[in-house]
Amino acid sequence: MVLSSIVFLLYFLPTFLFVYYLAGKRFKNPVILAFSIFFYAWGAPKFIFVILATTFVDFHIVRWMSVSPSVLGRKLLLSLSVSINVGLLVYFKYSNFFVENLNVLLSLIGHSGIMWAKLMLPIGISFYTFETVTYVVDVYRGVHKPLTKFWDYQTYIILFPKLIAGPIVRYHELADQITDRSQNDTIDNRLTGFYRFVIGLAKKVIIANHIGSQADAIFAMDYHTMGSYTAWVGTMAYTFQIYFDFSGYSDMAIGIGKMIGFKFPENFNNPYISQSITEFWRRWHITLGNWMKNYLYIPLGGNKISENRTYLNLWIVFLLSGLWHGASWNFVIWGAYNGTFLVLERLFLLKIYARLGRLFRTIVTFFIVAIGWVFFRVEKFSDAVLYLKRMFNFKTAVPIIISSEFYTFFVIAVVFAFFAYLKPGQKIQDAVYFGQYSNAKHIGMAGICMVLFILSLSFITSTGFNPFIYYRF
Repeated sequence: MVLSSIVFLLYFLPTFLFVYYLAGKRFKNPVILAFSIFFYAWGAPKFIFVILATTFVDFHIVRWMSVSPSVLGRKLLLSLSVSINVGLLVYFKYSNFFVENLNVLLSLIGHSGIMWAKLMLPIGISFYTFETVTYVVDVYRGVHKPLTKFWDYQTYIILFPKLIAGPIVRYHELADQITDRSQNDTIDNRLTGFYRFVIGLAKKVIIANHIGSQADAIFAMDYHTMGSYTAWVGTMAYTFQIYFDFSGYSDMAIGIGKMIGFKFPENFNNPYISQSITEFWRRWHITLGNWMKNYLYIPLGGNKISENRTYLNLWIVFLLSGLWHGASWNFVIWGAYNGTFLVLERLFLLKIYARLGRLFRTIVTFFIVAIGWVFFRVEKFSDAVLYLKRMFNFKTAVPIIISSEFYTFFVIAVVFAFFAYLKPGQKIQDAVYFGQYSNAKHIGMAGICMVLFILSLSFITSTGFNPFIYYRF
């Protein structure tokens, strides 16, 4: 089940909110947990037992670690917990990838390949694995005490709004909210949470789906006969699809969380207005960047070591970030591509950018990002290279028919992707997302959001095209 499905919007969410608001304070977490288990089991009934079993084991390992008087014992239990969680991620997500590449090597030296039944990937495993790691590491570092109740820990891990695709909420950011949300559980937060949810739904359904269908059609074509214009349309369509798809889902998760008293961290901050790749990665998938920084980059030494080692650490982090997104060489190359630009910016590009105008820096950064998305979207490296060649050979071919509807939604996507580029746009966005609401403002936003909600439902039911890009991660 995904947040933009009819089943979720018309049945699951209204039922959950009705039961949650009626439940007494002591029963609210059990209600969240029960509905979260059902939510996950709906889409992955076989794997719900995996997540339930691992959370049970992990809770007790961390509990033993927190009371262990021995430094060595604490380190061993930390290593055990991390090994179990990361080990499961590696097994389910990367076994097929490793076996396929091993078989290629074996075939090169004349040996037969290993027989291997391909594994299915548990939904959302990349996201909840990172959260289980933050729990044990935060407790080990003394950032926050462990939860005393197993059911509260399961609620933190399986909390359904963020379960499938984040935001990746670090344990210390949510720990106190798990046990007491009374301060944030207000009528105003419930209403503004609903507005945030509907805005995210509209971004995903009205914008991402419409331009995404065109992107899918183009990337499914034969690249050998593709013209440059068509290739660029596909790249631009996917560039805006992935942003509105993923940021829309994050808005929906943040909105639901707000409706039930949680304050999730922001996950996107207008990334396409960035003036460098360094800035882009401060604005795109913010919670993943924070996770990588605190649990990988800093333990590797961060920037408190030699300059060359800092560059290497940056590159390693982005290689692993690419691999985290998917078990494919193209994801690794995409990570290396972004890591290379980060290093180059620290070496000299930022100094060059400083001499250029803001608009030029934004345009250059946008096109660097867009070109990188080709490796993210195309499954095979050779196909990605061929596609890029078609983009830059500037040859014409028989054009595909692109509807005026696509261009309309593409313009809408461009407007809202760069809406905060100017200060007035940023002020409007801040007022909608973070500003205080008067009664008149509530009435206005409620009316707008009801229209957006009805439009979103009509688009879902009429088109039948409702993918979610990050669902497979």
